[in-house]
Amino acid sequence: MTDQQPQQQALPSFNIEKIYVKDLSVEVPNAPAIFLEREQPQIDMRLDTQSSPADAGNGIYQTILTLTINAKINDKVAFLVELQQAGIFRIQNLPPEALEPALAIGCPNILFPYAREAVSDAVLKAGFPPLMLQPVNFEVLYMQQQQQAQAAGKPN
Repeated sequence: MTDQQPQQQALPSFNIEKIYVKDLSVEVPNAPAIFLEREQPQIDMRLDTQSSPADAGNGIYQTILTLTINAKINDKVAFLVELQQAGIFRIQNLPPEALEPALAIGCPNILFPYAREAVSDAVLKAGFPPLMLQPVNFEVLYMQQQQQAQAAGKPN
């Protein structure tokens, strides 16, 4: 038997190391008068995702999902919630072309339910009924960003 065995290619792996709230802010600038309003607030939600290497040599990345929710009743701000839900992920042995989609689609998909719960809890503690955010299709958002980048002449 020889000492030289055929080199086996390591299988890709994707592991959640930590999920946490990086930052959370809740404002109710028009309290207490806003609580006397009987209309349902109009909800505007913005979201953003950012990923960066935390320890790239070991395949560790941080993804931050930022949600900004602005609720208004008759042009008055009812509440404003800003949340940064973050996660640390160990991603190893992925082909280079698969890393960006994993960070832009896979990681936010994992973080969103945690962000949704944190927002609902924060809104409830601010004195409003719980806010149930609708699911987000991060794959569609990623594809739209890729199309916009191509239209602007930027490489992927």
